[in-house]
Amino acid sequence: MADTFERPAPLFTVPYVQWGPVFAGAVSAAALATVLHAFAGAVGLAVSSTAPTWRDASTGLWILSGVYLILVALASYGLGGYIAGLLRERFATTARAHEIELRDNIHGLLVWAVATLITAFLLLAAASASTRLAAPSGGGAGPATSVAGENIIAYDVDRLLRGDRRAADAGDVTATRAEVARILLTSSGHSGVAAEDRGYLVRLVGLRTGLTAPEAERRVDTAIANAKNNIAKARRSTTILAFMAGAAALLGAVAAWFAAAIGGQHRDDTTGSGRWNVLGRRSITQIPAE
Repeated sequence: MADTFERPAPLFTVPYVQWGPVFAGAVSAAALATVLHAFAGAVGLAVSSTAPTWRDASTGLWILSGVYLILVALASYGLGGYIAGLLRERFATTARAHEIELRDNIHGLLVWAVATLITAFLLLAAASASTRLAAPSGGGAGPATSVAGENIIAYDVDRLLRGDRRAADAGDVTATRAEVARILLTSSGHSGVAAEDRGYLVRLVGLRTGLTAPEAERRVDTAIANAKNNIAKARRSTTILAFMAGAAALLGAVAAWFAAAIGGQHRDDTTGSGRWNVLGRRSITQIPAE
């Protein structure tokens, strides 16, 4: 009488989720992504920067940066998924091929989830560190010091308040810059800068720089126009980056899903009969149970 179909190994022998390979793949993916992003920052493939000249970047550079972000996601998540599939404990030889493949796929998806959380944590830590570094120090405040709400238009504030007269109190300079920045930020709204705020800036610039009223008005109008344009550019670049980041995350999940299957295929290929398949489909010759 023919042997009946044997079920896979019990769950207590081979658990459905093996977190060791998952974390190994996730750490590998996060490490590769960090290195590639550092390289991108070094060659200028970034849509934002602390330098004032980043606003001159073209739309093509923003798109190129987004495409690079997608390529990084494919490479890093693909590596992580492959490692997880390769390191995952082998299943019983009597297990069905599609079940083994599905488990490898799920482990690849878990690698994507854990690596995404690790990357988000690193980004939050970096943003927190950048905020602390950008904050004005106790005794070094001055015209070039960035304050809250000013980073995007810091250069415009510099030009607006530039003059021969110098304030004696550095703290007063910082407070003035913060106030001017908050007013200029309203230029991005539908109604723009209010008339009373514009008049206040004209008087403030005249007082700080010694310019005549007509010259102060021209400088204020130029600063308002530049601030509005720079804020619009920052919004466009942020939108492109957010869209590309979302696309990269989704494509990274797909890469981890299929790469884990490929890693599992190589893991189970002990006879050399397995064939490379970019879609992760199993082509391993199963040895039937006797």
